[in-house]
Amino acid sequence: MSVTPENLGDLSRRTLLQRAAAAGLLAVPAMGLLSACAGSEPEKSDNGGGGAKSKDNPFGVKDGSAVKVVIFNGGLGDQWAKEDKVIFSAKHPNVTVNMSSTQKIKTEEQPKMATQPSDLVMNSGADMMDRSTLINEGAIEPLDDLLTAPAWDSEGTVADSLLPGTVGDGTQNGKFYVVNVAYTVWGNWYNAALFKKEGWQAPTTWDEFFALAPKIKAKGMAPYVHDAVHGYYPRWALMASIWKTAGKQVVVDIDNLKENAWKADGVLKALEPWEKLVKDKLLLPGKLDHTQSQQAWLDGKAAFIQVGTWLKNEMSATIPPGFELTLSDYWHNADDKAPKDVFAASGEGFVVPSKAPNKEAAKEFLRAILSKAGSAKFAELTKSLASTKGSGDNVQDSALSSANTLMKNGGSELISVKFQDFYADLDKESQNLSEELMAGRLTAQQFVDKMQAAADKVAKDSSIKKQTRTA
Repeated sequence: MSVTPENLGDLSRRTLLQRAAAAGLLAVPAMGLLSACAGSEPEKSDNGGGGAKSKDNPFGVKDGSAVKVVIFNGGLGDQWAKEDKVIFSAKHPNVTVNMSSTQKIKTEEQPKMATQPSDLVMNSGADMMDRSTLINEGAIEPLDDLLTAPAWDSEGTVADSLLPGTVGDGTQNGKFYVVNVAYTVWGNWYNAALFKKEGWQAPTTWDEFFALAPKIKAKGMAPYVHDAVHGYYPRWALMASIWKTAGKQVVVDIDNLKENAWKADGVLKALEPWEKLVKDKLLLPGKLDHTQSQQAWLDGKAAFIQVGTWLKNEMSATIPPGFELTLSDYWHNADDKAPKDVFAASGEGFVVPSKAPNKEAAKEFLRAILSKAGSAKFAELTKSLASTKGSGDNVQDSALSSANTLMKNGGSELISVKFQDFYADLDKESQNLSEELMAGRLTAQQFVDKMQAAADKVAKDSSIKKQTRTA
């Protein structure tokens, strides 16, 4: 998630990214989410609408009602959400906000979806509910009316206030379902203080990295480390490389299950440097998860780590004095088609269950989260951008500044990948194969062949509803 200048899709390191880890983790009964508890009706509630609608209360939230908000307490923490509660309550003092935090979103929230769910759920983290299943089962509410509602504390609509890609990241089947509140930039992090001390120049190309790697190893450090437990971590890097090398259209074709899309020109070339990184033993040994790999990097055991902009907040307690967290772009080849395009997306997605007792207050709370005041607090507390424009303008932080600089110098497009949101089985297989490639158990060619086979299986399965991206 976390995620997470959201899609910069947690997110989410989640989205989740938003967005990434749910595949294969969602145990969906054969009868579906909403029919899982047949005969069990939601409790009757006098919560919800009924209040007078106005610019400051566009959904008609009723005084005396209550709204239950569930926050994913991951890399971004939950203090930012508590600030949003304050902002919401200042405008709606007679509405009770019952807020809780957890990392077990699917475990705790999915069983409630067919009876009486929470009103607003941050669906993020490794235990997130599968987005496509929620949408296809009608378990979550379309939120297009939120986009056209007035922004909380700025001119225009909520949609007008959002960063590029945020609406698209939350849209499926032509409707807007997921409100991603974080805007994540991904790339390769390094300690600028160390690089200054050693006289090293941060590489921008693969050739420059491979030339620098022996100097790094001579200092007793591994050139690179990554999360080897959660497959969506390496997949981010692999898909970013494919976009840079092969170009946007190839990734769009991959997302759309186009025949032989994984075998298009540039895909194999994009993956071969990652294969070389592994074969040349430039990775820190060990099967480390996200926090273990991040701590190893902070401890000086590796020079680079690939992760999103939630990194500083997630590791704030153990960052050594003088350590300058600096984000650089994923490395490219000299003749790549889109070398400057940056992997940035909205993530950390909120959903409103269709059977929520107080959907009106849930949408109103989302307006507060997306407000200028709320997004500024988000950036200040998490050191990551919110999906609302201008969230980081007044935050003085070197890590966030490097992300902003990367965005400013980026290409005309933002790298985005959709297939993991569209197809749970393909998502899980891509995670598994990404882990195998980075463990040296697959070559780049084998990875391509297996991903094409997995995509073909989904494409030929008539029981799977197909999705299409156009941009």
